[in-house]
Amino acid sequence: MSTTVPPAQYAALQDRPMKGTIALFDVDLTLTYPRQLVSNEMMQKLKALRGKCAIGFVGGSNLAKQQEQLSTPDISVTSLFDFCFAENGLTAYRLGQPLPSTSFISHLGENNYQRLARFCLRYIADEVPQSIPKMRGTFIEFRNGMVNISPIGRNASTEERNEFQAWDLEHGVRKAFVSALEKEFHDLNLKFSIGGQISFDAFPEGWDKTFCLRHVLAEKERSGVEYKTIHFFGDKCFEGGNDWEIYQDDRTVGHAVKNPEDTLKQLEEVFGV
Repeated sequence: MSTTVPPAQYAALQDRPMKGTIALFDVDLTLTYPRQLVSNEMMQKLKALRGKCAIGFVGGSNLAKQQEQLSTPDISVTSLFDFCFAENGLTAYRLGQPLPSTSFISHLGENNYQRLARFCLRYIADEVPQSIPKMRGTFIEFRNGMVNISPIGRNASTEERNEFQAWDLEHGVRKAFVSALEKEFHDLNLKFSIGGQISFDAFPEGWDKTFCLRHVLAEKERSGVEYKTIHFFGDKCFEGGNDWEIYQDDRTVGHAVKNPEDTLKQLEEVFGV
């Protein structure tokens, strides 16, 4: 049995009123707006919910970005949630303590990764329409559990991200990019998932957001808590979106949201907080 305990204001996982329930949340457009700090209202709702059941977030970004969005520099984000699943759970924390992690590069191999990276850079240079509003920097972001690919570049400002998103909805550039990658790299068993405003993720089959569920279900062995009800809230709950797999998974109760305000509304409806 695990002896790790949550902060003093919360009961142990096995002593929560809804001990067999956990609520998991996507980050961007679910808990907060992309690259924006979470609202105080949202954090107060999550605190109230944590008093009832376990809570966690699962996002594609690395933990440093989630720290920026969900907490402040002097408070670790891993203290604000019972479970923190960065990069879909490839990097995971339980009650502030790290769980075993998995590496994208060790799975794929350096040669195959270079094939992928070189193809992406050529595609962005030669195939992305010249009508793209802006191009900035960091077109490929290497992460522990995946790579993130952005035609505009992750250094884009909030205004530039909004502009690109509207343009991409009209031109379907990310969808076309993903189709090209699926054709070129069918031998690598990779999954490509569009998320956020400006990018998409590439990761091995099965390493989507359902990956985090293995950590959730392992809680039965750690503390004796069996999570029979796993709620998931996310905005990209359509086929091809990066919330789709966990949203429609038989082990979860999926809730599609439009934005953080809608999340607040649904939390009140579902949990009465």
